[in-house]
Amino acid sequence: MKSFAWVAVLFLSIFVFSRRRPGSYLFKRDSPAFFYLHGDAESQCERKSAPDLKFCEDAAFWEIHEEATGSTRSDIIISCDPGRGEWNTVMGPLRDPGPHGVLWLLSAEKDAVPQRILKENYPPNHDFHPLGIAIWPSRGNSPSNLFVVNHARKRSVIEQFIISPKNPGVATHVRTISSAYLVSPNSIALTSPSSFYVSNDHLMTRRLPGGLGNVLPLLETFLTLPLGWVSHISLDPAAHTPILEHKFAAFGIPFANGVSISPSGSEIAIASSTTSEVRIYSRDPITNALTRTHTVPVPFCPDNLDYDAAGTLIASGHPHFPSLIKVKNDPANTKSPSWVVAINQTHNVETLFQSDGTYFSSSATGLRDATTGALVVSGLYESGVLVCRPAP
Repeated sequence: MKSFAWVAVLFLSIFVFSRRRPGSYLFKRDSPAFFYLHGDAESQCERKSAPDLKFCEDAAFWEIHEEATGSTRSDIIISCDPGRGEWNTVMGPLRDPGPHGVLWLLSAEKDAVPQRILKENYPPNHDFHPLGIAIWPSRGNSPSNLFVVNHARKRSVIEQFIISPKNPGVATHVRTISSAYLVSPNSIALTSPSSFYVSNDHLMTRRLPGGLGNVLPLLETFLTLPLGWVSHISLDPAAHTPILEHKFAAFGIPFANGVSISPSGSEIAIASSTTSEVRIYSRDPITNALTRTHTVPVPFCPDNLDYDAAGTLIASGHPHFPSLIKVKNDPANTKSPSWVVAINQTHNVETLFQSDGTYFSSSATGLRDATTGALVVSGLYESGVLVCRPAP
């Protein structure tokens, strides 16, 4: 029966391959060394660096609302894994899961220095390889729930922490969320302090036994098989076995990657990396059901997505996938292009930042502060994060 299933997958792959359009991400195009829409990248962009602040797949704004003053600030939490070159369950390899990844805090001030976030009460002998992250806003100095996708040694899970504006350098571990539905979790978008959408990028992963893990995920990727999906998960806030409800929200997404929810909560965006498009869905806030409404082509393999506070979607990704594979194999000596765009509410696409990789490589996430216009870019195989501010 298992042999029949793999034969069926093979013939499905051939069928899809024979009808697909060649992916633009396979062909290298000319890119500037650096381009920043709102001025000169050399003078207006700054790389924020620290030891182990490297290979950062995701970043998220942490909105902190001060009730006494009525003010809001947006600090940044960054998900990094310096050991990605030895342990990457999406692209490989799976050699050494020992070294832990790191979460970082970058405050909103212009001269801020990145601060390493310490994990308190984290289980001993439990790996930490962070990927997608999401954090609920804080009001009146209340603690926030922080969720982190963890591609750990034995299986991929989601870690829940709490973190407080009173002591932002410490994240206290609450529990590990594990489920058979979390096959290849990648990105998270919160719908409440204890519920979220989560993407699963592949059905066939590198964790498959024997040589299957080296072959089938590549077939799924390069043949753009529509086997990824997005689920909605609701948690019991107090239970040790936390999942109250799991619902499949969107099926049939080739390489389902970044997921983001609009400020109104009425729209969800999902990145399909291997089709070079962002899929837009309307959301029912009662049932969390999704209905696809638009498809927006982008000139790269979209990685992570983030709606800014004004409702503009920021998409970041990889224009040339073969270069990204080269960087994966030799991050110290090779570079991969970067591209960050804004998608407005009429689905027009505008470039915010672009580099051929020599200035900033392998862009994975772009965040934009809608108030100040500041743009934050992280790189999957790059050191530090880039912060660009518009000219006064």
